Amino acid sequence: MSEEPIDADATRGLTAPSPEVAELLERALGIAEQEEWEEVAETLRGALEVHPDDPYILCWLGMAERELGMDGVAYERFRRSLDQEPADPVLLATAGNALAAFDDPAAEAALRTAALLGPDFAQARWMYGAYLCREGMLEEGLAELDAAALLTPEDSVVETERGVAFVLLERMEEAAAAFGRAVELEPEDGWSLVLLGLARIETDDLEDAVPPLDEGARLRPDDLDAQLLAALSHAATGREDRALEMLERGRLRAEGVDARLVLEVEERIEAGSEAARIFLRESLAPSSLRERVMERP
Repeated sequence: MSEEPIDADATRGLTAPSPEVAELLERALGIAEQEEWEEVAETLRGALEVHPDDPYILCWLGMAERELGMDGVAYERFRRSLDQEPADPVLLATAGNALAAFDDPAAEAALRTAALLGPDFAQARWMYGAYLCREGMLEEGLAELDAAALLTPEDSVVETERGVAFVLLERMEEAAAAFGRAVELEPEDGWSLVLLGLARIETDDLEDAVPPLDEGARLRPDDLDAQLLAALSHAATGREDRALEMLERGRLRAEGVDARLVLEVEERIEAGSEAARIFLRESLAPSSLRERVMERP
């Protein structure tokens, strides 16, 4: 690696990393596959001393630091990455989507530019579409997501985001179909399984909502709402033993205000299948669905 810092002007308008940076990123991403995020971060911090304004190093260092829970530092890395005015749709989409999680308005310009520069790049299209949907521009967002689906028909993430768009458009049958396709493509995606179950509840298909809610809860053991949704769905369909099992899984993860929710669900289960069904259909499922579809990818 060169000992001399790189001229800042050389990092403006990049459409691809330099060979030296590309080699460094390949090494860092290899470490990331092992989820050794501290080592990834240290590697990229060292590289940043030589390449202080390189947008690729800044962006991927931000990703590593975010994994380490250093959100504030990561945010500044993403901002500095975009300050270098890169012209690479991959980088723009990645950094823009990261900024969206911080509700930074700069995310919109980055994601829009990524989609314009890379119209055949599915990641840019779906990330921009997902952003637009959560900002209330639903038809425009769905159009971007549909374009991404045509580019990568086997991508489960795109189908999940299409399902989110349909939920926000209150087109629940289509939402359930999209989440169903996502689960077919990625059967162990617990997040999409829970969304599928919730969409089926909204279409009054409670019996068919039980399997994805149950499997989603098992794949997401730390997701308290998923455990309680599965418990209520079992109780509402007459499976009290399974309901109590899922309730206990939830109880192990509940603290403070969450413990009160567990007690409330327990009371509904003890009151019988109809009480469980009403609480699920009219309270917990709708609120959980609203919260989940607003979480940014």
